[in-house]
Amino acid sequence: MAPQASPAPPASSPSPAPSRRTVVAAVGAVGIAAALTACGSEDSSSSSSTAPSKGDAAAGGTVLAKTSDIPEGGGKIFKDHGVVVTQPSAGTFKAFSSTCTHQGCTVSGVADGVITCPCHHSAFSVTDGSVKKGPATKALPDKQITVSGDSIKLA
Repeated sequence: MAPQASPAPPASSPSPAPSRRTVVAAVGAVGIAAALTACGSEDSSSSSSTAPSKGDAAAGGTVLAKTSDIPEGGGKIFKDHGVVVTQPSAGTFKAFSSTCTHQGCTVSGVADGVITCPCHHSAFSVTDGSVKKGPATKALPDKQITVSGDSIKLA
């Protein structure tokens, strides 16, 4: 009698399933790649969106407002530029960061000589940005503006 041939191994053997660690690492890598791609595309589009909408940057900065737009003893917040412009006395214009020094909220109001933060009710002077009422302990940082004719420009 002829010896019987042993059965051939299966054409394809099932590969072992990837470990949990491999799956988690792959998902994490895809998430990081997506986040970096989003950041990269945000950066490239933001360069065109930061171009001045009013005025010419080469001529001294972005025009924020007309002097008549800023009330005496008050001011106006320009969220897109992160600045608050005030007029503490007739013809005197000041500018400060619109970010509260307490916990980083954006200030929300300017009236009666005071810039107010809605989060914890800190209050700052329209004259010099100093703290009038806490919990903030540091003044609002100065921002540079120029006044030319009736235009107020971010320097």
